[in-house]
Amino acid sequence: QVQLVESGGGLVQPGGSLRLSCAASGSIFSIIAMGWYRQAPGKQRELVATITSGGGTNFADSVKGRFTISRDNAKNTVYLQMNSLKPEDTAVYYCNVKGFLVDAGNPSGMRYSDSWGQGTQVTVSS
Repeated sequence: QVQLVESGGGLVQPGGSLRLSCAASGSIFSIIAMGWYRQAPGKQRELVATITSGGGTNFADSVKGRFTISRDNAKNTVYLQMNSLKPEDTAVYYCNVKGFLVDAGNPSGMRYSDSWGQGTQVTVSS
């Protein structure tokens, strides 16, 4: 299993900044990609940003130029720096990790995993 511990959410005024962190732990063999998704009330969960093990990034159009994503491969941790926050950024933000776990019961010695964090609330309001 993979355990994901998220932190950094909170209440911020429009134009402010927040930094989210997500640390992955467990029987991790390798991580393919880490990322952040968000879900606002009454809306579907949507991609915010992802980063691959090689450093390739992908951002939602709505956050390009305002958010940056980075990762510390040694710590299996991903960060989301959110600047120039807007009220429409208000949502629960979820960490996602895609990769392979050690699985001694599998002939390959590993199995694919797509794991989600518990979510952290980000509220942008004056």
